[in-house]
Amino acid sequence: MKPKNTSEKILKQRAQKLLRKLNSLFPHARIMLTHKNPWELLVAVMLSAQCTDKKVNEVTKTLFKKYKTIADYANAPRKELERDIYQTGFYRAKAKHIQESAHIILTQYKGKVPSTMKELTLLPGVARKTANIVLGNAFGVIEGIAVDTHVRRFALKFGLTKHRDPNKIEQDLMRLIPKSKWLRASYQMIEYGRNICPARKHNCANHPLSKIYPPAAQTWPSTQ
Repeated sequence: MKPKNTSEKILKQRAQKLLRKLNSLFPHARIMLTHKNPWELLVAVMLSAQCTDKKVNEVTKTLFKKYKTIADYANAPRKELERDIYQTGFYRAKAKHIQESAHIILTQYKGKVPSTMKELTLLPGVARKTANIVLGNAFGVIEGIAVDTHVRRFALKFGLTKHRDPNKIEQDLMRLIPKSKWLRASYQMIEYGRNICPARKHNCANHPLSKIYPPAAQTWPSTQ
């Protein structure tokens, strides 16, 4: 039998309290990556790996003007595309994945970004996090919770998971959070990490959610 303080009922109650406060703190939390269509969103999310949304938006402001269609990406000289996305880091792997995905979408999906988890995660460089973001924001399809570094740290810090693998963290959060809140909750957790509780070590005792769950103030640096 699990200890009472780790039972799913207790965790759900804690998650509900945290979400209520997050909703009051960040009622309009949403994706910050600039895009006009599903393909641009997919590219932006792929570029955001190990890179800030701010930097990605700076890069895509020029990128999306230069490459207007999926075919433009597929047919671009690899070295040129690498130079165009250089500032986002890991540019060689990102350029390779973007071009390979572009070819697949053109040849297998008639130039339309697929709208299912299974199809998206078959694209090069696309794991569940990326797929969840594209599905939720481009197609209104909610299949899971996008677990980035902020969400991962939040879940560990507030005792909502004991796992460190993003897929296992996602499964834990999906059990604790109502499906209707999955999309918004992920962005609210991200905003909390960006604006209130950043990754660098600091005193969390007076943070609004630490007052709901005091042990969160003592979790440094083990959740990193």
